[in-house]
Parts: sequence; C-alpha cells; structure tokens
Amino acid sequence: MINLATNYLGLNLNSPLIVSSSGLTNSVDKIRRFEEMGAGAVVLKSLFEEQIQYEAGALVEAGLSPEAHDYITAYSKNNALEEHLRLIEEAKKKVKIPVIASINCMSASEWITFAKDIENAGADALELNVFFMALDAEQSAEKYEKLYYDLVVKISSVTKLPVSVKLGHHFTNLTGVVNNLYVRGARGVVLFNRFYEPDMDIENMKITSAGVFSSPEDIRQSLRWVGIISDKVEKIDIAASTGVHDGKAAVKLILAGAKAVQVCSVLYKKGEEQIKVMNDEIASWMQKKSFKTIDDFRGKLNISNIPDPSHYERSQFMKYFSNYH
Repeated sequence: MINLATNYLGLNLNSPLIVSSSGLTNSVDKIRRFEEMGAGAVVLKSLFEEQIQYEAGALVEAGLSPEAHDYITAYSKNNALEEHLRLIEEAKKKVKIPVIASINCMSASEWITFAKDIENAGADALELNVFFMALDAEQSAEKYEKLYYDLVVKISSVTKLPVSVKLGHHFTNLTGVVNNLYVRGARGVVLFNRFYEPDMDIENMKITSAGVFSSPEDIRQSLRWVGIISDKVEKIDIAASTGVHDGKAAVKLILAGAKAVQVCSVLYKKGEEQIKVMNDEIASWMQKKSFKTIDDFRGKLNISNIPDPSHYERSQFMKYFSNYH
C-alpha cells in the first residue's frame, strides 16, 4: 500500500504537500477544505511587519498628527497579532493537520516577542518569511546575512516551536547561509520565496507590479538548490517551493531531497481540488516505480546520488545551449 506520509520540522504529515502562506490559508473554512483534500499541513497567511508599518504611516499621512504615529502603529500591530492568534486557536480546534504560523518580518525587533504568543496559541511550528534588500553599497554581504542569523537566534531563544526560514536564492553562498541558519537553531528552510517584483507601464510612465503567480518553469531554481543543499546540509529539513503545479513537480523535488513541498499558485488557478489530484499523481508514480513510502525515494537524485554531479552546476549551460544555433 502506498504511504504518502512524511516528517517535516518534527511534524508528522500525511502528505508531503503543504499549502503555503497566502490568502488561501486566512480562514478556518479554507483550511478545513484543504485538510479534506489531503493536504499534509498549512502555513497560515503571514503576519506582515512591513504592511502594518505601511498602514500606520498611511493613516498619519491621511491627516492624523505625526505624534499619533507610535500609537497607531502599536494599535495596528496588536490588532493584527490578535487576529493571527485567533486564527491559530480556531484552526487547531477544527483540524488535525499541522498548522504552521508565519511572520513576514524585516528586523529582529520586538517582533520576536510574538513568537511566544504564537506558541501559546497552539501553532505547531513557525515559518519566518524574511527578505532584506541589500541597497547600501558600503555594507558587506556578511552584514546582511547576519540579520537573518540574528533573527533566528533571537526567535529560537523565546520559543520551543521548530523554526523554518523561507529564503530567496539571492545569496553568494546559499549553502553556507543555510548551514549557518541550522547552526543557529533553524530546523528547516523553504526554498524559495516569491517576492514582489516590479514592472513598468511605459505608456503611463509608472512602476507597476509583475505577475504574482509562479509558472511550472520556475521550479528550476528550487530543483537545483534542493538537490545541492539536501546533501551539503543534511540535518536541516527542506520544504521546496515555487513552480510546483502538479504531482510530477512534487516528485522531482522530493527526488532532489525535499521533505515537503509547498503549493500555492496552482491552487489559485485550479482550486483546492488540486491537492487531491497531486497526491494521486504522486501515489500513481510511486506505485509504478515500486516505492511504498516517500522515504524510499527522497534524495535519490540529489547531487551526491547521481553519476555526474556537474548536472547541478552552471557550467553545464554552455554544453546544452551550444546545441542551438
């Protein structure tokens, strides 16, 4: 009998498919529906530090006195936190699958105190959605990386929850960053985050937002780095994300070494039923290949388990591209 169970961040999941942090997970009814479809876990819609600060600033700009800024920021923050905690508490009462809280933060400030509140509300784990724009030409890469490390150290000091960090791929030494996060207390990483990307409206001469959904081709960055890091930093759990639009994509990422796979864009496009469709595709492939469990094939195609590790390296680009004229 095919068994899709896996373990991620010390949590037992009945499927490797996790619904990632988004508007898809902002209500108990939606979360229950994903559980019915067979999701292994959900990551709640993030609590955004940046958004709260922006909203507070907008209120001030709308006519309130600057002296009210601190009060408005505190009120907005506390109100958002209370809603997030309420969602955790209600979800834990209604579903059996793991509920992972998410904080989108830009600093290791007072936001770290929220981790304890999230733990007390009953969350099973905490995902840190972090991105620091490196805009200062005078600062070193190491200083920016240290911001991630400090955040993990401080969060881990105030909560017993397993912590994962959702990363972008814009690091000079991504393997080293992941290893340093593990050393400082992170139990897992999510590879990769999808950040806001700008576009331009050249007719109206203004900056606009690029498309928010991933495409199946976006799996390539995740596939490469999951295949490398699952070997180089063996003790950290990897959840793969971005470009996962069907069961075959999930299988690829597990073969590369992922313990779980986060899904989002395809659910917006095709509905929550895709969780069941993807689980069935994974199970069908496993049966065809005579694999009974996820562990039977996890990592079988990571960088240490293939005859030619250079397939994961950039130098191969010229070899394959040279076939096109």
